[in-house]
Amino acid sequence: MSRADVVIVGSGIVGLGAAYAAARRGLSVAVVDRTASPVGATVRNFGHLCIGAQAGEARRYGDVSRELWLRLAQDAGFWLRESGTLVAARHDDELAVLERAALDGGIRMLDAAELRGRAPLRRGDLVGGAHIEADLQTNPREAADAIIRHLEELGVDLRFRTAVTAVETGRVHTTRGPIDAGQVVVAVNHDLDQLLPGIAAASGIRRCALDMMRVAADLPAPLTAPLLTGWSLVRYGRFGALPATAVLRDRLHAERPDLAALDLNQMYTQLPDGSLLVGDSHVKDVQPAPFQSEGVFEVFLDEARALFATDRFRVLERWQGVYASGPAEFHREHVDDGVLAIAATTGIGMTCGLGLAENALAETLGWTSSSAPEPAQEALA
Repeated sequence: MSRADVVIVGSGIVGLGAAYAAARRGLSVAVVDRTASPVGATVRNFGHLCIGAQAGEARRYGDVSRELWLRLAQDAGFWLRESGTLVAARHDDELAVLERAALDGGIRMLDAAELRGRAPLRRGDLVGGAHIEADLQTNPREAADAIIRHLEELGVDLRFRTAVTAVETGRVHTTRGPIDAGQVVVAVNHDLDQLLPGIAAASGIRRCALDMMRVAADLPAPLTAPLLTGWSLVRYGRFGALPATAVLRDRLHAERPDLAALDLNQMYTQLPDGSLLVGDSHVKDVQPAPFQSEGVFEVFLDEARALFATDRFRVLERWQGVYASGPAEFHREHVDDGVLAIAATTGIGMTCGLGLAENALAETLGWTSSSAPEPAQEALA
């Protein structure tokens, strides 16, 4: 048997964020995960930290996450850029949504020529766009491993290839023996129904499966920031509730019911090696089917060809991402004395997960803001 002040179940970004929060405050921390390294939503995403497109609770967590990402990029030594996010508007109703959102600050409108100067897009029906200023970009495949190495340097005990079979007040039971805990944090995202099935069922948490791909693209110039489209605007909290967005949604669904049926978020990020991450579609179920339709990937490529100033895309990888989906954007619940379950229950875990973990542990353990570190001043370019 062993002991830690805080025992965290799950090594995704929320679990790693909880470990980082506790370790910085001098607590002993253990992280337990059944896999050999993070393989879930934390590495199967765009690496897009979409802070400026959030509202309410998500924006509060996103703002905290932003400072933590900047700090971690410096201390753990991984690639992160303060790129902001570009949005391409190909219709006047998309431009109307962006103009209304820009009134609240943090978004700069771009004309079509300015947008093409930042993203290699076709002239086509492009009417303008915007730059969301607060957003960041990282490489998710590298960031998680770098954070883990940094946590080890901070003294965190990372126990991979160890499954958790049960949690209770003061103890975590694992396949390699029990661990006594002052505080237990369950951060297993969509697998909440495997460890705490009653909690997941009562909260209405299911899985959302999405198709994604990485392509080599013969672009005439780099993509200087993550790129969103009108299909993205109808998804994110800052834009979703605007009256102008209802008009946009109705038009998109009427013109392209095939894309609406995929629950498309047409977006793109470019990794340092020049390849593009492309996607994504969404299907929600208790257990989505693992089978991926080639037709979905053909749609991704067709839409990319229509948007970018090239017809040449070569598929490098395809995969299915899975994340927790619930009626609210986040799940926070004290399931027992000293046992806290937290999850991002929509597709903004990378954007908000560090802030969610920081806030949830601070409230649970009674930390004050003065116990947090000073924010980083700049990112690694």
